[in-house]
Amino acid sequence: MFKRNLWKLTLTLLISGWALSSMLPLQDTPFNDYIESEVTARQAEFTALMTQASERVGSGQSPTLFIALKEIGAEQRIDLSVYFPQVKLEQSLRNIERRNAILLDYLLQQSKGKLQLGLDLKGGVAFTLEVDEQPGQEVVAEAERQEKLDKAIEILGDRLNGLGVTEPVIRPVGDNRIEVQLPGVSTKDNPEVVDNVKKPARLDFRRVHPYLHAESASPDQVPPGYELMTLDGEDNTGQPYQTAYYVKRLPDMTGEGVAAAFPVMDEYGRFKIALRFTDEGSERFADVTGAIAEDNLNYQNMHQHQHVGQLAIVLDGKLYSAPTVRERINSTSAEITGSFSQREAIELANVLNNPLDLPLKIMEQSEVGPSLATDAVTSGIRASEIGVMLVAAFMILTYTVGGLFAVISLTVNVLIIMGMLASLGATISLPGVAGIVLTIGMAVDSNILIFERIREELNLGKSLQAAFLAGHEKVYSTILDANITTLIASSLMIAFGTGPVKGFGITLTIGVFSTVFCALVVTKLLLDLSITSGVMKKFPMLIRTKEPKIDFLKFALPSFIASWTIVLIGVGVIAYKGHTIYGIDFLGGDEVTLIYDQPVESAQVRAALEAADIGEVNPVYLSDLGGGRDTLKVQVPYEHGAMVEPALQSSFPNAGFEAVGNTTIGPSVGAEIQWNALMSLGLAIVGILIYVAFRFEIGFGVGAVVSTIHDILMTIGIFVLTDRQFSAPMVAAILLIAGYSINDTIVVFDRIREELKSNPETKLRDVINAAINRVFVRSLLTSMTTFLAALALYIFAGGVIQDIAFTFLVGVVTGTFSSIFIASPIFFYWHKGDRRHVEHHQDVKPTYEWTGSSRASE
Repeated sequence: MFKRNLWKLTLTLLISGWALSSMLPLQDTPFNDYIESEVTARQAEFTALMTQASERVGSGQSPTLFIALKEIGAEQRIDLSVYFPQVKLEQSLRNIERRNAILLDYLLQQSKGKLQLGLDLKGGVAFTLEVDEQPGQEVVAEAERQEKLDKAIEILGDRLNGLGVTEPVIRPVGDNRIEVQLPGVSTKDNPEVVDNVKKPARLDFRRVHPYLHAESASPDQVPPGYELMTLDGEDNTGQPYQTAYYVKRLPDMTGEGVAAAFPVMDEYGRFKIALRFTDEGSERFADVTGAIAEDNLNYQNMHQHQHVGQLAIVLDGKLYSAPTVRERINSTSAEITGSFSQREAIELANVLNNPLDLPLKIMEQSEVGPSLATDAVTSGIRASEIGVMLVAAFMILTYTVGGLFAVISLTVNVLIIMGMLASLGATISLPGVAGIVLTIGMAVDSNILIFERIREELNLGKSLQAAFLAGHEKVYSTILDANITTLIASSLMIAFGTGPVKGFGITLTIGVFSTVFCALVVTKLLLDLSITSGVMKKFPMLIRTKEPKIDFLKFALPSFIASWTIVLIGVGVIAYKGHTIYGIDFLGGDEVTLIYDQPVESAQVRAALEAADIGEVNPVYLSDLGGGRDTLKVQVPYEHGAMVEPALQSSFPNAGFEAVGNTTIGPSVGAEIQWNALMSLGLAIVGILIYVAFRFEIGFGVGAVVSTIHDILMTIGIFVLTDRQFSAPMVAAILLIAGYSINDTIVVFDRIREELKSNPETKLRDVINAAINRVFVRSLLTSMTTFLAALALYIFAGGVIQDIAFTFLVGVVTGTFSSIFIASPIFFYWHKGDRRHVEHHQDVKPTYEWTGSSRASE
């Protein structure tokens, strides 16, 4: 018995150990303490260096120890990597400043806790960027300005994703500003990330002067139309040097002509950069390189020796490279060759991949508090703890020892999910929490399916060992089918979704694999060891129920009509209310900036403004990094900004609130995120239809899709009927309902398929009724666990968490209802009540075999 389960035990311990180690450390370690603990060479020297750096910080010469060490290394030509020989840097990288920057960035990242909270839970850093229109610059038309602003937002999003910032908030403010909020980022602890964000660069290709050299030039010798620019580099020994060039002020070509750029390695192991142009970019590049090639020829004819011109790559006013041009390049692609290290090639490719034809400047930068107030986060955590305890108590009270095993399995499940998220460097935000909640519900469902099957087999008179083996065997396909359909949906969210949709999909995908593992390995291991060893002689259950005998199809038509009537009413209300069903995240609104003498808790600010009938309110405290006064920014619906200051002064007369600004803000959930969410949902429904039709039968697929659409529309309708507004996390909440609906429907369908096989002579109507009756208690129990968790969130949490919990509550009820009264009847009517239509699919046909008995030869 032990040998049979040894591999399961070993695998469970290894995975749990890996998950736990991936989550450590749980909290950030102060950078000062961490870097001292990591020194493994020349301890005394580094201690003196730390003292020097601390003195610089104390005197105000450097803002942080991180910056101080970087500055000291550059000034004194100290390679900090000698103190950390265990950190392996690229051998070809010899420039001291770059080596120190890479080393310090790595150590800073390692000092962080593995699981970081998102902007909504922890806060981060915020920037406001403004279009920099210089005097004399051509006035840009409103439509063109908006198009460029949208392009800037798109490029900033790509750049932030490339920097590893999870779920940043990027939205327009007014008609010429962009607000950027980075979750979990601090300007003190993450200066490199912040510096990259502060430079939304404009990419230019500019010609270098074909004849004049700038090695010994002075500012008064610059030719008209050119400017003096320097290129930083390093020689073969790693020593830095600078090369001066006369570069045209106006670009010959912009970065809009570059479709893509990427580093590649040639057959000799040297790095180069490959460029692919757009159609317009290809034509323009041919013209520019052709003009340089013509200058080369003219110079050669005049001076009787060869000359090679150069085309400079300038990003945000900084010269990054000046490759030579020998001939006209008329192609859709080009290459930049040279003595690039791998990191240099990657950096230059990143430059070429971030064109931005819109100069921006930093107007504001500040530390931003969490969008959920401290009390909201605390209440959310408390509500989650209560929900988990309720689920655990329900499982143990219902299944006693089996329930305890389920709780242990659930603990391992959550541990695996958190460990995987930590190893991926994910940031935990509300959409991610929604994915974890769904996973917990699915995990509990899987255990209930196992236990109820065992109870069913015991009722047939089987021994505990036989019931355990038979129950697991019969529930195996049900668990796999339910989780595979969820996996289809989550995979499409990852492939086509962005922002919160993609984050939700990643969490849900991890949860699918961890749920299957824990249900079919961990729970089975615990039951097998206890039953086979004789420790568990019975399968006690405190709550015993009898299988009902209800003609569910008899109530199908009235139930169908009643539920779709509610759906139509909800859709009608949505159409009537129009855009008013959306909150600030979707529509934007007014943002009022206030100064104050005494801060007031965010929850109190929100309550006071909501009491003044202002509508949705999002208060956020910001600390000005430029040394100015701290401010409170309050986001409210359009044309409600003027009501904020009087309401706060009336409610908090001693706080000294004074409005110093009121502007409009754009939506944080842009059209792209909305479209990708809809596309992901649509493709998920199609994918589920195909899978269920292939795995079961087309009638099952149609029933699953219709019931899923019903549940989504029903949930949205009830949400709107209760006068609630959609916020960004609700995108993930709706996707959650789709996943839960499919999961519950598959359980019913799997039992119908089983009953069709085992009862070849029974009418289709009786088969469906029998199947639903046999899973009815099971469906109620699985729904009850998720309902309890959501109910705790709804009662004890507040704000957006409460809205998500309300969505869960509605979704659980509609999902259970639709699997019985929508999905199953549609399957029945699809086949016109005739099982012969169903049996055209081989998977549900009964199997008939000739059997005979042997007899002794005469």
